[in-house]
Amino acid sequence: MGLGSDMYRQQILDHYKNPRNYGELEDPDFTHVGENPSCGDTIRMEVDLDDAGETIEAVRFTGDGCAISMASASMLSERLHGMSVDELDALDTDDVTEMLGVDISPMRVKCAVLGRQVAQDGSKIHRGELDPDDRTITEE
Repeated sequence: MGLGSDMYRQQILDHYKNPRNYGELEDPDFTHVGENPSCGDTIRMEVDLDDAGETIEAVRFTGDGCAISMASASMLSERLHGMSVDELDALDTDDVTEMLGVDISPMRVKCAVLGRQVAQDGSKIHRGELDPDDRTITEE
C-alpha cells in the first residue's frame, strides 16, 4: 500500500479519535439505533430534515464501536448534510468503502456500513416503510 493508503488510514484514525457531529440533536425528525453484534458496534443516528422533509439539514450520531464503524459514521455524518433523502436511500456499500478510501476485509464491511444502514432504516421508519420497533443489525 502506498502513500495514499496511509493518508486514508490517518483520516480514519482522525475521525475515530475526533468524531465529527458526535452528539444529539434537540428534536430530530428521526432517530434510529443499530448494531453489529460480531464486532460489538452500536450506533444511533439522529437526522433533521428541511421543512419539506426532503433534504437532510443536520446529522448527529452516538455510539460505541471499533475504529472503522466510528470513523465511517463520522465521515457519513459530514457527507449526509445537504443530501436528499432519496440520495441517502441510494447509498450502497461501495459508496461507503470508497468514502473510507481503504480496502475493507469482508468481516469489517459490516462495521463500515452500520451507520449507513442505520440512517437508511431510520429514514424508512420515518416514512412508514419499516416498523419503528425494528433495530438494524448488520449480521445476517
